[in-house]
Amino acid sequence: MEKNQIIDLEITDLSYEAMGVAHYNGMTVFVTNALPGEVVSAKILKVKKNFAFAKIEKIKKESPDRVNVKLNQGVQSGLASLAHIKYDKQLDFKRNQVVNLLKKAHLENIEVGETLASPEEVGYRNKAQVPVREVNGQLEIGFFRRHSHDLMPLTHFFTTDPEIDRVLVAVRDILRKYKVPAYDEINNNGEVRYLEVRRSKSTGEMMVILVCLHKDFMQLPNVAAEVSQIPGVSGLILNHNPKKTNVILGPKDYLVFGNDQITDQIGDLKFRISPQSFFQINSLQTPRLYNLAIKQADLKPDDVVIDAYSGIGTIGLSVAKHVKAVRGIEVVRDAIKDAKDNAKLNDITNAKYYLGKAEEIMPRWAKSGLKTDVVFVDPPRKGLTPEFINAAVKTGPKKIVYISCNPATLVRDLQLFQEKSYEFNRIDPVDMFPQTPHVESVTVLERTEK
Repeated sequence: MEKNQIIDLEITDLSYEAMGVAHYNGMTVFVTNALPGEVVSAKILKVKKNFAFAKIEKIKKESPDRVNVKLNQGVQSGLASLAHIKYDKQLDFKRNQVVNLLKKAHLENIEVGETLASPEEVGYRNKAQVPVREVNGQLEIGFFRRHSHDLMPLTHFFTTDPEIDRVLVAVRDILRKYKVPAYDEINNNGEVRYLEVRRSKSTGEMMVILVCLHKDFMQLPNVAAEVSQIPGVSGLILNHNPKKTNVILGPKDYLVFGNDQITDQIGDLKFRISPQSFFQINSLQTPRLYNLAIKQADLKPDDVVIDAYSGIGTIGLSVAKHVKAVRGIEVVRDAIKDAKDNAKLNDITNAKYYLGKAEEIMPRWAKSGLKTDVVFVDPPRKGLTPEFINAAVKTGPKKIVYISCNPATLVRDLQLFQEKSYEFNRIDPVDMFPQTPHVESVTVLERTEK
């Protein structure tokens, strides 16, 4: 097998990245956008020792689960790698990710619920962060092709709220009009690195963030004047990121005009969102995720809850009306301020927020004798550290509610909790990111008596 060779393949499975899996002369071949049951003529793109990557040249036998979407392979491999699969089959694929990981961990006795479908299958994202680069002498927005820094110009982002797409293109055109230079990452010069737009589903207000190499630039007054005229835009922020880095946002934000927050809702609660606040991407599915977690946790009116990755308070404040008290912990100072403000905004008085590392604060609380009944965790994709797990267990909660966005690190962490005498019997997958392989889930662990 060699690069650019064209071969016929029968697709037998899907990888966890949703690539078709085939076998050819003892080699595993991963084929972009191919589905199980299909026979395809494929072009080999890259050959490794035991596996290869390929793209479809022609589908000779098509799967009945295929959806023909007007997206090229570049878009599907980067932004929406499940877009060619019927939505009910996407839900099955996500559930199977969890099932297969449990099998590998010899936890086949764990029940896995059906994946909770999203109310919106496309256009659900309330935030877009898109790179800005020069392509063929013109400023463009788009996305980087997978495993590269080659920008593919784009105006329709498929999973993003169409109103956000409209504003992205309008701001792009304004930057072009005033000849604002796009960022050049090789030479670390130019100006606009990324363009971010956040939109509230409940109010419709939008925040525009220009991520720039400098704190200011010559054309900014003209750009700001025109951005302020875009319908729906309530504020413009300049985020200063001077470092040569892959990290999108720099530490400092400067308000150019309007408001530096937008207000969105989760259920009947309102949340003020700052430029760097973490807020779940799928606004309509988020209350369903939290309600599922609350229901599965079977909370009691006298429970004391720790929200260990509290952010701006979305989980803790959603839980507060069901329990006696909530204690939130967060390492980001601005997020703690937002959480306290959001508690006041919703007239919630039984939720308190503390700045610091949960690994350090929880053992201090345990040592001082503070009661804890339930710990909620919603970590990033890397999951929990052993230090965090030890600290959570030291507080002696009856239950630990684990909201995960990565089933691989979830299963790893659940096994560590088992070693600490916490058991679980069910995982409920939730689709927060339709058209992508990502799957969220809810697991409730209960302390067993030694």
